[in-house]
Amino acid sequence: MVTNSIMTMYVVGLLMGLVAGFLMHRSDYCMAGMFRDLFMFRQSFRLRALVLQVVLTMLAFEAFRLFNLLPLYPFPLLGAPSLAGIIGGALFGLGMVMAGGCVVGTLYKMGAGSLLSACAFSGLILGSGLYAEIHPWWTGIIKNTTFLEDYLTIPQLVGLSPTVLVLAVSGAALPLLLNWRARKLWEIGSEVRGYIQPWKTAVVLAAVGLASYLLIGMPLGITTTYAKLAAMAENLFFSEHVAGLAFFQGTPLNIVHPASQTLLTGGAGPLFDHIWMIQFPLIVGIVLGSAISALLLGEFKVYWRLPARQFTITLAGGILLGLASRMVPGCNVWHLMGGIPIFAMQSFLFLIGLLPGAWLGSLILPRLLGSTPSILKR
Repeated sequence: MVTNSIMTMYVVGLLMGLVAGFLMHRSDYCMAGMFRDLFMFRQSFRLRALVLQVVLTMLAFEAFRLFNLLPLYPFPLLGAPSLAGIIGGALFGLGMVMAGGCVVGTLYKMGAGSLLSACAFSGLILGSGLYAEIHPWWTGIIKNTTFLEDYLTIPQLVGLSPTVLVLAVSGAALPLLLNWRARKLWEIGSEVRGYIQPWKTAVVLAAVGLASYLLIGMPLGITTTYAKLAAMAENLFFSEHVAGLAFFQGTPLNIVHPASQTLLTGGAGPLFDHIWMIQFPLIVGIVLGSAISALLLGEFKVYWRLPARQFTITLAGGILLGLASRMVPGCNVWHLMGGIPIFAMQSFLFLIGLLPGAWLGSLILPRLLGSTPSILKR
């Protein structure tokens, strides 16, 4: 039973990653680009797809919860609301604009041959490892700024069924979505061969997120494995130091999976635990899915003739992403595609910080580049 459950997690994670990576590459579905376009170019076309995905995910999660198919609700590893989440969200927003991609956008762009995104990926690992050094200090800040410890979601706080809020929000969003459709704002003309409209990718990603929740027990998430990769690399040279870091010794995941009755345990340490089994196949799948898409289109190409300044900025952005994803903890995928659909208060705090952080990144990126931001075109 245990072996079958482990194999299921590997296979499911890999398949979900392949689908996500392929579609995200075909539609250039990147949250960093969505928020950057909004603040830098006043364009909201790609952001509309994210709104659609969140609404669909909200409806899907609630429908399956009502049929008792989401017993782990709220899902594991979702923290209590803390004002520190706003700070982490702001650093994350700044970092993803500088890096030219979020924690997932970096993967699919790297899979298509972007060395800049590979540089951002390296920064993600470095930043995740850096967080381990400040973990005790930051944990104290989280503790002192946490409120409503007994309530993770807004429905829990106000004493209402999640159905009430889901119907209210989706009902309010429906006229907006229909208005966009009537004004033909869902699609954009493109002569790029194989291009998939972002709203179609949003629909599929909502289904992928639901599949993750149903089959694995929680929505999509990958950033703890970035920390694990940092721990594994550091452990090769400084094993005693790694053993002495509290962040790498913790086991935040410790639950029994309802479907298989398998005990799922894991943390950020250098171990091949259940977090690795859940997240690593997803990471590999996204990179491979994007690479397959690029190869089929004849677009796979390694770009390296770029100014050193761009690599420096991208690396710094990746470090901020890795650091912030552990400070929150979680990333844009975890909170926007998983937490907000169930009205998790920590996820809303993350978003409150993300918006000004992305705005600041969009403001300073052209200045850092010193010219037309070609980093945005890769």
